[in-house]
Amino acid sequence: MAKRALDVLLTVLLLPIAVPLTALMAAALAWELRGNPFFVQKRIGKDGRPFRMYKLRTMRDPRPGELRPIVVDDWDTFVFSPPGRCDPRVTRLGAFARKTSIDELPQLLNVLRGEMSLVGPRPELPEIVAQYPPAFHERHRVLPGIAGLAQVSGRSDLTYSETIAYDLCYIDTWSIWRDLRILARTLLVVARGAGAR
Repeated sequence: MAKRALDVLLTVLLLPIAVPLTALMAAALAWELRGNPFFVQKRIGKDGRPFRMYKLRTMRDPRPGELRPIVVDDWDTFVFSPPGRCDPRVTRLGAFARKTSIDELPQLLNVLRGEMSLVGPRPELPEIVAQYPPAFHERHRVLPGIAGLAQVSGRSDLTYSETIAYDLCYIDTWSIWRDLRILARTLLVVARGAGAR
């Protein structure tokens, strides 16, 4: 209950800044993409339940056959966005939105709906969750978050196993004060653009 109260309170306080910032970026992306700047994607949430996560669209639509299934051979070496890999579908404004994490601001709606928390493990794609070993499903004991311990400890530079280790550590040692510290560290990480891809 305390975590939910903190989520709602901080989200309401953030809305006067987040709404106009999201609107401005959405308008710029709509012009660049010549289309809808919002993106809705199925993700896996608490207790393994799917939900619709909201983001700003930062990539052009893929060409037919361009998208391939994600197959994980080794969780200890798998990195979702390897350093140096540049996806040509990411637009110029989209790259800026990603680096500053402005593309994540629509997820405040997910927080208000009770589908996400401000802090928690990042929600994952169903096709990746379907490949999880049993131990990885422990991360679904809590609501997924916009920010997380893994995101302030390496973000996209971490292997998947490292990310899971941080997620489970967060769950086992959770406190309101730790959430507040992670949110403060998130501001520093976003300001530096560290690990953003």
